Amino acid sequence: MRIFGLQITRAAQNTSPVSAYGGNGGWWPLIVREPFSGAWQQNRELAPETMLAYYAVYACVTLISADIGKLQINLTQRDDADIWSKTQSAAFSPVLLKPNGYQTHIQFIENWIMSKLTRGNAYVLKDRDARGVVTSMYVLDPSRTTVLVADDGSVYYRLSSDKLAGIPDTDGEVTVPASEIIHDRMNCLFHPLVGTSPLFACALAARQGLAIQNNSASFFENGAQPGGILVAPGAISDETAKRLKGKWEENFGGVNRGRLAVLGDGLKYEALTMNAVDAQLIEQQKMTAEIVCSVYHVPQYMVGVGTAPTYNNIEALSQNYYAQCLQSLIESLELCLDEGLALPKDYRTELDLDGLLRMDTATMIKTLTDGVGGGIVAPNEARKKINLKPVKGGATPYLQQQNYSLAALAERDANDPFAKPTPAAPAITVPAADPNSPTDSDTQPADDAKGLDALTIEREAQRQMAEAIAGALRLGVREPC
Repeated sequence: MRIFGLQITRAAQNTSPVSAYGGNGGWWPLIVREPFSGAWQQNRELAPETMLAYYAVYACVTLISADIGKLQINLTQRDDADIWSKTQSAAFSPVLLKPNGYQTHIQFIENWIMSKLTRGNAYVLKDRDARGVVTSMYVLDPSRTTVLVADDGSVYYRLSSDKLAGIPDTDGEVTVPASEIIHDRMNCLFHPLVGTSPLFACALAARQGLAIQNNSASFFENGAQPGGILVAPGAISDETAKRLKGKWEENFGGVNRGRLAVLGDGLKYEALTMNAVDAQLIEQQKMTAEIVCSVYHVPQYMVGVGTAPTYNNIEALSQNYYAQCLQSLIESLELCLDEGLALPKDYRTELDLDGLLRMDTATMIKTLTDGVGGGIVAPNEARKKINLKPVKGGATPYLQQQNYSLAALAERDANDPFAKPTPAAPAITVPAADPNSPTDSDTQPADDAKGLDALTIEREAQRQMAEAIAGALRLGVREPC
């Protein structure tokens, strides 16, 4: 038999694996159960559908799933420089853009995350073509899917009929191997193949919150303000009691609440039910909502619980929300898609976080300006962030001319940059020899004669000066200055 492009062998059909829920039943009996006998008949059982009626649970689940669903799924490829960049593939891109025939990629991801947050497990069935390439993906109902483990440790999944997913409506259930299911599980507390929903931890808080809301609704609808008893001074018959009760509810209940009551025959009214102030319903309601937010790791102000932060830093708030609440869910989804689609090692899926971690305009412009000025990003890359077209010459990062590399500065420091440079010796120009000028041998005697004459004249002048000084001393004449 061939189902979803997979050849199901007779051995697989006849396999009788054991349910992975085991003896403790995993998380399901801990949530879907009756807190007291008859709770199911009164619609008060702890089922996921019941707890989703509480506003804090609904707000957290829808907020998380919508924020992840709005992120574009990109197929990326690693290049020779170990950089991941967006790419297209005829085998993988179509199923990421359109997972199936009735859901967009946003609806598909939201359905995936909602299933994980409310049931702890997301089961995605893969549909293949004749080549074995995944062409469609379907999120299954967790309540109609069971994890099975065979004696040899192999994992199977038992699927009930699902017409949207193409599972035929047969007499029995279909069992498929784990290779045909993408299983994204959350908080495997009881079994490695069975996830636990956050509802497991906030079920009682959600039930208490619903009880407070129901009590408040009954409080204002009933209106026999306040509820109490009529006390007679003596014994009265059942007929009289019924008559007084009916008259009281008719005249002072519902829309007649707050009307003036006149009691006679010694009757006395005693209030029993606490009012909203005495019961501190507002504080109790806030507490239950805070518990739900803490379990889902959602900042309280994002679902209307508590006050918003006073400082205006959108990026910091988004980073905190992403790191504490969304990051684990996003990376788990990406990894499940990589393995489920059997992507090659140089390919992977990435959710575009620009739609989530969006800064305010002033901060974004300053960040991009610093990145371009520091040579980290090219001008065209910065322009793309703010949805502007590229410009000529903007594909290259730029730095100022006076900037030097660290290697050049290290070389300068090694050569003592503070030492004063030694002045260079002046260049001596030797005139070219004149072929017509006399040689050294021809001019040597004349030069020697000129040198002797000069020496003789100098010595004669010195002698004359000495004689003049001596004569002046003899005559008592003082030496002139």
